[in-house]
Amino acid sequence: MRIPFLTSSDSKSTRPQKAASKQKRASKPLAAAYYPDWSSDSFPPSSLDYSKFDILLFAFATPNSSNGITWDSGSTSTLQSLVSTAHSSGHGTKIVLSIGGWSGSYYFSQVMKSVNRAAFTQACIDAVNTYDLDGIDIDWEYPNESGAGNPYSSADAANLLSFFTSLRSALGSDKIISAAVTDLPWVGSDGSPLTDVSAYAKQMTYANIMNYDVFGASSTPGPNAPLGDLCGTSSLPQYNAEAAVKQWTAANFPADQLMLGLPLYGYVSDSTKTSLSDGTLQHTNGSALEAYREEVLGLAGKSYAAAQMPTDLDETDSDAELNALNGAHPHPVATQDLSNLTTPASGNLSSYYGSQIAFSDLVYQGALMETSSKTFTVMNGYTYAWDNCSDTPFLYDTSRTTVVTFDDPSSLIDKATFARNSGLAGAFTWSLDQDYNYVLQNAIRSGLGL
Repeated sequence: MRIPFLTSSDSKSTRPQKAASKQKRASKPLAAAYYPDWSSDSFPPSSLDYSKFDILLFAFATPNSSNGITWDSGSTSTLQSLVSTAHSSGHGTKIVLSIGGWSGSYYFSQVMKSVNRAAFTQACIDAVNTYDLDGIDIDWEYPNESGAGNPYSSADAANLLSFFTSLRSALGSDKIISAAVTDLPWVGSDGSPLTDVSAYAKQMTYANIMNYDVFGASSTPGPNAPLGDLCGTSSLPQYNAEAAVKQWTAANFPADQLMLGLPLYGYVSDSTKTSLSDGTLQHTNGSALEAYREEVLGLAGKSYAAAQMPTDLDETDSDAELNALNGAHPHPVATQDLSNLTTPASGNLSSYYGSQIAFSDLVYQGALMETSSKTFTVMNGYTYAWDNCSDTPFLYDTSRTTVVTFDDPSSLIDKATFARNSGLAGAFTWSLDQDYNYVLQNAIRSGLGL
């Protein structure tokens, strides 16, 4: 069964049923976001508009060598403030502690082992009770894979299931248990993605799919967060939103327990390209490909897994289905209008070459400008373009040798609409501090029908 993009569907009859002990799914999609503890100075908990968020995932605490949890300096104070203000906001916003992250996953394989699991589980329980949390999110990058050079074991995935089981037993059915996951299910003991994750779903509330960092910065840039392989030409056809949903549901994880991840940032490339591609290194083999993947993963706070791709999980799409938007989803072309701008930034993004850039920084640095009608236009010589094959925008300026692959309100509405029409639990962002006056969050909520 092909997952639809922007058409209504009801696939409840074909989705695996969750255990009766799990939280009842919301009648409408959920809007969630990661709140990094390092953003507390610019975005203190007291300044947030909690009406925009059903769940905030506080990032990060990290597992440590003593099988407990380590906190960044001052982060527990920020967490206490976040919980207090969220719970008193009147909007029902839940606060979940996210443990791990790209640079914080070193000890996961250790703490999940049977001899250490009880201590780590108790540390999670203590955190929930001490800070009045609404749940725990495990951001392990990645079970049975090295991630950022982390120790790993063929037993990682099995140990993770045992942990979820013990944590659910301790926390009860009301608390959220989630995990940040890649577009493919966890890698099992045989080195391939698991084909049946239903046992995990019975213990978890949500799996948060990190559908971003598919392609980073390069001389031949590709999309950061493809909606799908809409032209049938991607060298990574199983790393996009549509493929991710198909792969997880094919492995028996219910769609209504999946959250689709949406990036509020892009990548800046030193490039003269005026169209997107997959990147030449993606078509190589051996050390060059692995080096490229490691480079992309290293740039990202949250990243996709460099796992082996399984064979096709569904029937081949027909040519007529590849253009899922059917040419009927126009995107406004940004035109340069400097009438409302005072002391504009130069638009020089060279200091960002090879790295991420927040959407807000595209505005502050003078590549985009908000107009009086609350839309965005390009400035300082940039051209706004659209990649139909991934359903994402990009900016380029050949004179500056600069290309920016990113997401804007149009592409985020599309992905959020896809999440809603696919029967997902909702969508989450990495991360709320990269937004600009909530314009991206508002677009996501619109796509979710909120």
